[in-house]
Amino acid sequence: MLTHRFLHLFRQSPAIIAACCLLSAFSMAQPPVSQDQRDEVEARRIGFITNEVQLSPEEAQVFWPVYNKYRDELEALRKDRANELMSAKINFDSYTDEQVSKVIDNEFNSRQKELDIARKYNTEFKKILPVKKVAKLYRAEQLFKISLLKDMRQDKGGKPMQPPGQKN
Repeated sequence: MLTHRFLHLFRQSPAIIAACCLLSAFSMAQPPVSQDQRDEVEARRIGFITNEVQLSPEEAQVFWPVYNKYRDELEALRKDRANELMSAKINFDSYTDEQVSKVIDNEFNSRQKELDIARKYNTEFKKILPVKKVAKLYRAEQLFKISLLKDMRQDKGGKPMQPPGQKN
């Protein structure tokens, strides 16, 4: 019943859709992170995925270069999208409906590009790994994100994380 109410609200208000689209893009914007922290996260990601997918040394040798290209393409797309939104300093109240509509369209176009990249690499992954390991890869990516967010929350003393720009 509650889900039905939310769907009804989404159908009734394009502004809510715009806000949700942009919130997802803004949520990707992270405070500055040191190179050491990035390296640590990347090392954890490699270990986690290797373990969860149960990659053999031979599979890992072929898999990781392809996976790294996949991640690089996604990261470049996400960084461009975040930079575009942040640099625009969007103030929807001062935008015309046409301008807001364009922002929403751009967000959906970016999401489609993300999906296109994922589909392209899904084909590549299936060429180098058994399909069950490809499925384990996608699950491992989600589990890693959950684990990373949980660790980040614990680092902040167990408090829920604040959206960017808000103070504790």
